[in-house]
Amino acid sequence: MQEKKEKGHIHPMTQFINRANAIFYEMGFTLVDGPELETEHYNFDALNVPKDHPARDMQDTFWLKQKEGEEKKLMRTQTSAMQIRYMQNKKPPYRMVCVGKVYRNEATDATHEMVFHQMECLFIVTMTDLKSTINTFFDMFFERDIKVRFRPSFFPFTEPSLETDISCFKCNGGEKGCSICKGSGWVEVGGAGMVHPNVLRGVNVNPDEWQGFAFGFGVDRIVMLKYGIDDIRLLYNGDLRLVNQF
Repeated sequence: MQEKKEKGHIHPMTQFINRANAIFYEMGFTLVDGPELETEHYNFDALNVPKDHPARDMQDTFWLKQKEGEEKKLMRTQTSAMQIRYMQNKKPPYRMVCVGKVYRNEATDATHEMVFHQMECLFIVTMTDLKSTINTFFDMFFERDIKVRFRPSFFPFTEPSLETDISCFKCNGGEKGCSICKGSGWVEVGGAGMVHPNVLRGVNVNPDEWQGFAFGFGVDRIVMLKYGIDDIRLLYNGDLRLVNQF
């Protein structure tokens, strides 16, 4: 008698990436991918983050050794580098999304890892379109009505810049002792804003003629929220007891 083989399970991170790509594809976005080994130019300089900019201190990085005269390279710290790679070879309008791994040399705990995933979106339109796009994505992903809130922030490659929060889907907003939102009713998911004119000029796009938004979300955190996973390290330790639940 032939032994029955058990079917495998798709990892929750892969489930998210597949679903996110499908949602944005339905919304008319181009799905793009790029190198995880990136140059200093694409990862920082072209995103309006020069060598002396304090924003670099927020991203402890894994730099690679290089020969004299060779361009500095690193494991990318943000998928925002794909904005530049995408725009430099095309003419506007732009509508793209990129999901991939990023690397930062920082201490690990329940909500932080040295290797994690980001989702990057670029759409050359208006601030109103930014909020409606984010709202539509989360409504479709969580399959319920999700409210989106913006808070002022700073990112070198957007102006104005915003922190993005979504309404807590576990307690429906402000339940005391909620493990997800800590009773606030809101969960921070990432940053957003209008693309900085210097970034557009760097790819030969006239900021007086074209405007648009970009946002980047931590994929791992959204997966944790979606499936009630309380420690980011569980997503990467290879324990099949986690994967087999999905």
